[in-house]
Amino acid sequence: MTYSDKQRLLMRLWQEAKLKRINILQGSVRSGKTWISLVLWAFWVATMPEDKQYLMVAKTLTSLRRNCLDLLQSLVGTSNFAYSLPRKEAKLFGRTIFLEGVNDARAETKIRGLTLQGAYCDELTLFTEDFFTMLLSRLSDKGARLIGTTNPDIPTHWLKENYLDRESELDLLTLKFTIDDNPFLDPEYVENIKREYTGAFYSRFIKGDWVRAEGLIYPMFDKGLHVYNHEIAPSNVEYAISVDYGTSNATVALYWCLSYIEKIAYCMGEYYHDGRKHGQLTDEEHMDNIMDKGFKINPATFKYSWMIVDPSAASFRAVLSRQTNLSPYPANNDVVDGIRNVASALQNKWLLFHESCVNTIREFQTYCWDDKAIREEPLKENDHCMDSVRYYVRSFLVSRIDKFGASTYY
Repeated sequence: MTYSDKQRLLMRLWQEAKLKRINILQGSVRSGKTWISLVLWAFWVATMPEDKQYLMVAKTLTSLRRNCLDLLQSLVGTSNFAYSLPRKEAKLFGRTIFLEGVNDARAETKIRGLTLQGAYCDELTLFTEDFFTMLLSRLSDKGARLIGTTNPDIPTHWLKENYLDRESELDLLTLKFTIDDNPFLDPEYVENIKREYTGAFYSRFIKGDWVRAEGLIYPMFDKGLHVYNHEIAPSNVEYAISVDYGTSNATVALYWCLSYIEKIAYCMGEYYHDGRKHGQLTDEEHMDNIMDKGFKINPATFKYSWMIVDPSAASFRAVLSRQTNLSPYPANNDVVDGIRNVASALQNKWLLFHESCVNTIREFQTYCWDDKAIREEPLKENDHCMDSVRYYVRSFLVSRIDKFGASTYY
């Protein structure tokens, strides 16, 4: 294997028996920290007793497979590592490895009875502190080790305040990796990925710094760049509608045309109804208004194949399922990840908004981070169009963006 200087340093610490009880690799995307953490995990497990118990855990089992299990299998071969997600179990060099997802409501109770020799953790900032505390208590065998990775988050995150900042007080080792520590990346790719992140996301995912997002959420939004007023007639397209549903709050529908040839998602228009100002409407009335507006915006090719809807609007989705030929899809509501995806799309000029989308354009210029929130989150004021944009990008565009040659969406 070929190592970078930072990776070689970590392996030397293992060879010299200088690993700590808790070992956390933190830093930017594509810095090589996940790859070397799995190499380290494989070597370390191979030297540990076969009759002990081990655990690999991530936010979900799906993310564990995507980020770690398949990569680990490619590193050591299927003869040395095989896994079954349905059984939540794997074998690594003959050692039994339990697999778990933190999002499983029963995950914490499932590890309470374990006595662990080792644990591997992917993206620790996505864990709950309760789960992490319980996990540490399970690492009770002599010489037990935790090996984990994480991207930075806000400076007040429990992982930073309670563990990383107390490195000198705890049996803990942390190493910071940046994208520039990885000499195996193509320089053009590195420059592209640096351009695709902005603001706090650049500080975290490129520089590897723990910073709080402040001010405007989308400072890169520019009416001169992201607003259009011309006719569009693209080919090779997909049409979709994204809906943020409200009763007394505003209900917003945005009408999208994704052109694969132009690499642009056009927001062709908006439906905006403020229940406080203009009275509340029934689900059926909203449905009729949204579909009527969609036909007016796109009369010749009324081919909206997808409708992405606020995941909390169960009754509205039920009405759509019964009374339209569309299958409403509950939107992915990962707020911060969705905001990051939208910021990247704006930065790459993949999103354009028709000048008639006046409420959406207005919200882009006022949408701010809540500087009083304990966790990082937007200020919940005049954000309904922003939610609808995020639903479309996070739930629809990211699954198709590989056709654009993107590098940072996932």
